[in-house]
Amino acid sequence: MITVIAKLPVKEGKMDEAMAAFSVLIAKVSAEEEGTVLYSLNRDKANPDVLVVVEQYKDKAALEFHSSTPHFKEFFEAGAAFIGGQPEMMVMKEIQRA
Repeated sequence: MITVIAKLPVKEGKMDEAMAAFSVLIAKVSAEEEGTVLYSLNRDKANPDVLVVVEQYKDKAALEFHSSTPHFKEFFEAGAAFIGGQPEMMVMKEIQRA
């Protein structure tokens, strides 16, 4: 299992636009990405202008598929209007699960 945590700063006044774009993305991930186990959008309680996406993929191929989809590419093209800085990414390999 591969887990990705992505922190995206959102430009001031652009949160509604970001949330709408994520709604479209998440619907397409759910419908079209069999290897995506979890795709969860969260808001940082300490900094409400930061969205955190927690993603889990069954394997590296599923992560690569996600990154290559048209809906992922469209999201990041649209993201130029609301992403307010360099996203932070952590890619991890799961070693144990309860």
